[in-house]
Amino acid sequence: MDVSLTEEQRAWQFKARKFAQEELQPMSLKCDRIADPRDTFDWDIIRKGSKLGFRTAVVSKEWGGHGIDFVTQALVISELARADSAMAKTFSQCWKWSHLIAEFCTSDQKQRFLKPFMADDTYLLGHAGTEPNAGSDHRLPPEDDPKSGWRLRAERRGDEWILNGEKCFIANGAVGKLFFVDARTNPDVSIHEGGTEFLVPIDTPGLRAGKVFNKSGWRFYQNAELIFENARVPHANVVGEVNGAYKTRGGRFGDLELSANAVGVCDAAVEMAMQHARTRWQDGRYFKENQTIQLKLSEMHMLTEALRSFVMRVAAENDDKTSVHQSATNILLMNFATDVIQRVTNLNLDVHGGAGITMMDARVDKLVRDAIIWTHLAGDSVQRMKAVRRMKMN
Repeated sequence: MDVSLTEEQRAWQFKARKFAQEELQPMSLKCDRIADPRDTFDWDIIRKGSKLGFRTAVVSKEWGGHGIDFVTQALVISELARADSAMAKTFSQCWKWSHLIAEFCTSDQKQRFLKPFMADDTYLLGHAGTEPNAGSDHRLPPEDDPKSGWRLRAERRGDEWILNGEKCFIANGAVGKLFFVDARTNPDVSIHEGGTEFLVPIDTPGLRAGKVFNKSGWRFYQNAELIFENARVPHANVVGEVNGAYKTRGGRFGDLELSANAVGVCDAAVEMAMQHARTRWQDGRYFKENQTIQLKLSEMHMLTEALRSFVMRVAAENDDKTSVHQSATNILLMNFATDVIQRVTNLNLDVHGGAGITMMDARVDKLVRDAIIWTHLAGDSVQRMKAVRRMKMN
């Protein structure tokens, strides 16, 4: 497989690297140390990144975006994440739902939502799926259990739907302007058959953001409650078909997005560990001369390069659609990324020793805390079961 980069891809990579080094990294620890989770967010970073195209990068050129391919997306995300994983995710979260708008939304919906998204540097997107009593069971729900999955109810009244319920841990929940919202429109069947997806702007009557969750990692990234109290949503905002939410849950970007982000975190960890090993003097020699340290460094490098190769392979296959088991491979990539980022960031902590768990090098600890997020996103046993099912289907 030819994975050589084009001039355009390299240009995006270098632009992302420059922005990450000059704007994200200087703010990374500052934002991480703010106690109130609402105050960790910085709109200046979003505005600056948006003007460079990092918020709207995947929107087609027809609609005023840049239409970058999957390989370029992976490159950009990893460069941004090398400076700050949560900041990178805030931008790429908009890419995920831009993909869905392009694939499943009507011309009318694109006119009403893509245009303002393109025009406003502070217009962020999110997805409201998780609920207090519906976590992993909405990702792999029992086929015949109407009690599992989303509890958010949507009832039709004329040309409107009335939504009642609560979502939690919602990405960009306290700062987003438009959300893809999963709701139950038929409570008597499973959500495979009775779930519908809606486009819901944050200024919808009856919708409000609630608590912002205080996380150990990804401090910059805003996860919040969305509370629906007789929220009135036009029927014209239904995505795809009524009771067809699971038909719109395709797309090849989600697992690639998080895996590319993990590459950036691992790159940062390797760089930090190598620098510490070169400069740390102990017992009459530098750390780099210690065999135990050498073994840790080589494992970190090996795992990071293996993950990078896997990410670039999947990105290239998604661009040319050559992989037979593409969907399953994407899921397995996410699981591999979850394992790798945990191991590499913890090895970096081991190399730094006491310095890594004190304020002597707070970024070492930050990478470990950010990496923990992966085990609570998608790289878990549920995803592995999904991958097996996809392989059987193919």
